[in-house]
Amino acid sequence: MQRSANPETACPVAPVVEIVFSRWTTPILWALHQHGRQRFVELQHRLSSITPKVLTQRLRQLERDGLVARTYHAEVPPRVEYEITELGASLGPLFAHLNTWADAHLPAVERARSAYDAG
Repeated sequence: MQRSANPETACPVAPVVEIVFSRWTTPILWALHQHGRQRFVELQHRLSSITPKVLTQRLRQLERDGLVARTYHAEVPPRVEYEITELGASLGPLFAHLNTWADAHLPAVERARSAYDAG
């Protein structure tokens, strides 16, 4: 097997991990998938520990990546809604597999951590 000179391209899933598992991306996508189209304040309420600045940044990045769609309604006052796109929803099976893995293996990870920390 030939080794890649660039560590960023050595792993073929690294770009996916960078996109999907950046801080706050998974909770935002999960909230939009579970609860459908939402306004900014609704998302902020569901993700109570995220700051408005960070939520704005993450939503912009997710929109840029094609995972979230932003709809602006020219009303008074203006209304903006966010929803997961078909591309974003296509991550559902990945999240389902990760959930299955977590159910099966997180207890073992916790045991390993406890053993490591104790010893």
